[in-house]
Amino acid sequence: MSADTPHVLVVDDEADLRELLVITLGRMKLKATAAESLGAAKDKLNNGHFDLCLTDMNLGDGTGLELLQHISQHRPDMPTAVITAYGNMETATDAMKLGAYDFISKPVALDRLRQLIEDGLGISHVEEHQEEENNLIGEAPAMQALKSQVKKLSRSQAPIYISGESGSGKERIARLIHTLGPRRDKPFVAVNCGAIPSELMESEFFGHRKGAFTGAVEDRKGLFREADGGTLFLDEVADLPLHMQVKLLRAIQEKSVRPVGEAREFQVNLRILCATHKDLAREMNEGRFRQDLFYRLNVIEAHVPPLRERKEDIPALVDHILKRLSQAWDTSAPRVSDQAMAAIRDYPFPGNVRELENTLERAMTLCEGAVIETENLHLQGQSQPGSTSSEGVSTGSVPERDSTQPLEDFLQDIERQEILKALEATHWNRTAAAKKLGMTFRSLRYRLKKLELDREDDDGE
Repeated sequence: MSADTPHVLVVDDEADLRELLVITLGRMKLKATAAESLGAAKDKLNNGHFDLCLTDMNLGDGTGLELLQHISQHRPDMPTAVITAYGNMETATDAMKLGAYDFISKPVALDRLRQLIEDGLGISHVEEHQEEENNLIGEAPAMQALKSQVKKLSRSQAPIYISGESGSGKERIARLIHTLGPRRDKPFVAVNCGAIPSELMESEFFGHRKGAFTGAVEDRKGLFREADGGTLFLDEVADLPLHMQVKLLRAIQEKSVRPVGEAREFQVNLRILCATHKDLAREMNEGRFRQDLFYRLNVIEAHVPPLRERKEDIPALVDHILKRLSQAWDTSAPRVSDQAMAAIRDYPFPGNVRELENTLERAMTLCEGAVIETENLHLQGQSQPGSTSSEGVSTGSVPERDSTQPLEDFLQDIERQEILKALEATHWNRTAAAKKLGMTFRSLRYRLKKLELDREDDDGE
């Protein structure tokens, strides 16, 4: 074998299993070295280079967990997988919390073992994607800790539970974990569990055969098979009904799914990430979320801090968002006045980064010229004195929000009202309305399309 051939350390106190693993690795054109005990494994790690480690839990003079602790201290960049007794999920969970990227249960299935090895070698050859990492804006201590955690989690295959308030960026963190990991070239499939009707969930997740039920006019693969090889992100996982939680747990444990109306199962190899704005532990304690599924999904938790806990990041976020919006609108980014920036920093942002994005997008639409002022922000609860622009468009005062109305809808209603005022004042001449609103014609056209106010038969002149 060449010097570039990956080198795998196999640690097991059972001679037969050691031999099976070494033979399997040899057939995969990999170099293998075996160790029969914890002491022997440590000695080989201290005196050689390895690209991957496979270890059993019982090592005679110690345990696989002790070996994982040694590796995390001395060889933290080396991927390690563990071999556990069948059904011993508690041990597997402990191993992944200590840094194991995955596990395999006895008796060892050769196809599953090959996949485990390929996944591990993929991790060892992951290149640093510094550009994607830098796209996570924020220098606050909580964000620095999250960046470091994301980098570590991207190397693992363990299920991750991403906690955080609505709008804090949980899906963004999930995508970043996927992008920085060995599955980055495979699909990332995101699904909002609360948006799927209960009666269609099994079909959506696992697929169905044509004719399996009324309306099944063609075969469907389902989300698990669509994400095969990549990552499945279950957003708002706490909204899953109990009957679906049972089926989801089995699919995750068995790594296989059976489409509705299908007699056979299909093997899937994917990573599960999940998130919810609810307190998942409380949901479990109150009987709305299964305990076994909770411990299967919550192997490692990543918490996304709310915006109010990292206010020092707001200027950088504002700059980033305005630049992105200006590129989409094909216009120059406006400047935020000192008074407006102070108002933004003082606002608690219950909707977090998503609310900040919506606020700035609306402010770009309503601002005069190239400067966003405080009255353009329409921040709920802050005084917004009525004013009349030099072009004759009244900004007025902010209406009261109905407590049942989603914040995003409330903000869009304000924006819609201001644009409609300008359009009505100019008899729907969009060029003139854009001038009154202090934006380019292209920007107004973009906003009209997003707010579904565009008139197909209006030439805008």
